[in-house]
Amino acid sequence: MANPFTLGIASGEPLPDGVVLWTRLAVDPLGTDPRRPGGMAPRAVEVSWQLAEDERFTRGLRQGSIRALPVWAHSVHVRVTGLRAGADYYYRFKASGTQSAVGRTRTADDPLSTRPVRFAVANCQRYEHGFYTAYRHLAEERPDVVLHVGDYIYESRQSALVVRPLGPLPGEATRLHEYRQRYARYKTDPDLQAAHAAAPWVVTWDDHEVLDNYRGRGDGSAAFLRRRAAAYQAYYENQPIRVRPEEGNLQMYRRRTYGAVADFLVLDVRQHRATSMLGAAQEQWLISRLLTSPVRWRLLVQPLFFARRFVPGPAPNLRPDAWDGQAGQRSRILAVHAPGLAVFSGDVHNAWAGELKADFLDPDSATVGVEFVGSSITSRPPVTDGPAVLAANPHLKFFDDNRGYLSCSAGPEELRVAFRAVEFVDKKGAAVRTVAEFITKGNGLTSENTPSK
Repeated sequence: MANPFTLGIASGEPLPDGVVLWTRLAVDPLGTDPRRPGGMAPRAVEVSWQLAEDERFTRGLRQGSIRALPVWAHSVHVRVTGLRAGADYYYRFKASGTQSAVGRTRTADDPLSTRPVRFAVANCQRYEHGFYTAYRHLAEERPDVVLHVGDYIYESRQSALVVRPLGPLPGEATRLHEYRQRYARYKTDPDLQAAHAAAPWVVTWDDHEVLDNYRGRGDGSAAFLRRRAAAYQAYYENQPIRVRPEEGNLQMYRRRTYGAVADFLVLDVRQHRATSMLGAAQEQWLISRLLTSPVRWRLLVQPLFFARRFVPGPAPNLRPDAWDGQAGQRSRILAVHAPGLAVFSGDVHNAWAGELKADFLDPDSATVGVEFVGSSITSRPPVTDGPAVLAANPHLKFFDDNRGYLSCSAGPEELRVAFRAVEFVDKKGAAVRTVAEFITKGNGLTSENTPSK
């Protein structure tokens, strides 16, 4: 058999005692035959796995095997338990006589730990808009965990701006084999593979994993629900997550806690959206955790701009698809006055930082949290952003229009967020730099370091 590990390897969902290991076999990753996703024959394949405390696999070796089934596009999700908290591990797979690359993963910290957690935040990586150089730099930082806040793929037909083409299926993805092939196109990228192999990931989705700006059950038609179910299945098949979709649904909101320092509250802003962004059950879960979490920082991990953002100009507006379209639910969340509240967002393809106010229309009202919006990895930015938006929104403190990611550290005393940026994505080889760094010790942005360009 040809190399079955063309889509790389990954790990995710770290707990203090375990992680999920992932791969998906594909000898022909861009194959278009819906009966043979990834060019794989429609039969089960035995996949062996190993995990150890060192890259030579000589200390603390654990191993086993699992069957990669055609019904799940020959993806495997290995739940490894019984590991040490806050420890690095290394893993690899073997199938049909071929061995994969070696990946690094790391368990979450012990519940009593006060060690700072290092994490990165990434989002919006439209393939045809550029190269994933930012991921290569992220991988070199070797964070404890990577948080991805949505638009891992774009279901849309190939855009007019093409730095690199999508390949054999450039049209809009609507069916299962098309979503599978779109993930394969993205996952063949070596820089994305390097970022997955460097650290465990915790992921959530936005809209383009299914359909631009979709809400909940869409129009309720059988056709849309079939499409959503196909997209959710492909998402599971291509991500290191713990749960499978059931009856067209996929449980996504959850928490991942690191010691006594950080509670990552991962939100789903799409699947349950109807009259509110999160739906009643998810809102109740979130507010309960905000009220009772014993950790220093309550970190909301979700795709959409959370603070009020008024865009002036010929057609002034608040974006209804973001949290400005669900101001009532946002107000209920902020009314909790949860200590150590920070929101990590994406979606808008530019970098922002700001303060969350009890009343966004009153600049003197209490500051109840902070928000950091990561720029896109590659996706083209809008033309409406810039200094005029900052001037119209006093609670917003920073804007940058380069592609990049967030490099962060949360400790007992402070939350530190660095905006990392590359100067170009239309070719390979861009260097990375820190365009701004914020330090939060209370509920507001207490310190800023903005290097000269």
